Amino acid sequence: MDEAHMKNAPKTPATLSVIIPCFDEGETLSRCVNRVLEIEDETLSTEIIIVDDHSRDNSLAVARKLEKRHNGITVLKHDRNRGKGAALRTGFERATGDFVAIQDADLEYNPMELKKLLVPLIGNQADVVIGSRFLSSGAHRVLYYWHSIGNRFLTMLSNMFTDLNLTDMESCYKVFKREIIQRVDLKENRFGFEPEIVAKVAQMRVRIFEIGISYSGRTYEEGKKIGVRDGFRALYCILKYNAHKAPVPMQFLLYIFIGGFAALFNLALFLAMFHAGINATVSAPVAFSAAAIVNYILCVLILFKHQAKWKAPLEWLAYAGVVAGVACVDLMVTNYLLGIRLSPMISKLSATGVAFILNFLGRRFFVFPEKPSGPWRPQRQ
Repeated sequence: MDEAHMKNAPKTPATLSVIIPCFDEGETLSRCVNRVLEIEDETLSTEIIIVDDHSRDNSLAVARKLEKRHNGITVLKHDRNRGKGAALRTGFERATGDFVAIQDADLEYNPMELKKLLVPLIGNQADVVIGSRFLSSGAHRVLYYWHSIGNRFLTMLSNMFTDLNLTDMESCYKVFKREIIQRVDLKENRFGFEPEIVAKVAQMRVRIFEIGISYSGRTYEEGKKIGVRDGFRALYCILKYNAHKAPVPMQFLLYIFIGGFAALFNLALFLAMFHAGINATVSAPVAFSAAAIVNYILCVLILFKHQAKWKAPLEWLAYAGVVAGVACVDLMVTNYLLGIRLSPMISKLSATGVAFILNFLGRRFFVFPEKPSGPWRPQRQ
């Protein structure tokens, strides 16, 4: 620990709970644990929690031997394979240290670097510290180009929704104050944990720092497990856990997709009814109302949080009120444009454009309003 922060260090050693999720890592687990133990000194003690996620190899047996050999090691196990995220949840629940870190058992990350990630936490400058593989000038094994592009893309997309400026959202090395990580209600069972935890700590508005780390990645032949499916899951998780709290411009971009689909449905139904001989006074409101139902379903599934303010019946009433108000505007604009002899398609498209903006504003600020996030108030050390 550098001298500038030594005066902020506690008089008794800080305790770092290191959670090691383990699935078929028998060949590297013992070396990983020994490296974690090596970071202990007069200012830092460790609590190691190994969570065996129903390994098929000798991982659990290795873990049990380590547990018998060292008092500070606890081994937990799952009766079935549930995924990295589930293993981390199990470990977080049992952690008792001042701080909590994640350590994969595969030796891709150097445990000694956890000490520099702890500096802003122990100095009470940060609440969460993330190790970035893209900030460091240290050693990096050269591997998969498209993986690095994928990581940067997912980080950029996550940043757009969280309004953070991280460089490595997918990094394994994330260190937390224990009271923070134990307050987060985590859901993801696999590698979706990474975008989920970033989304949720961002919404808590805690102090997040990033520090460069080295990285010695594995090949798939050496046991790397993350794949294309996990990349698509990460995209889904970025939307799922961020959309309802995202900055308004990002929400509007998502609503362009939702509203655009509903608008096309609206237009198609209106034209079908109009050309079938049903006049605009009937066909326009019917088409609009049907499209509004499609719009509501997509809003709840993709963008806004169901029952964010209202209980279900009241939410429907609030939504119906917005729909009715915008439908009146839609009808007036459609009839006016038809009255000045514009084509039915141009008339309806123009009215739909006006309704589109009013729909978004009504949904965002009246039907599905979100309470402001955070900030989480840390205890002074």
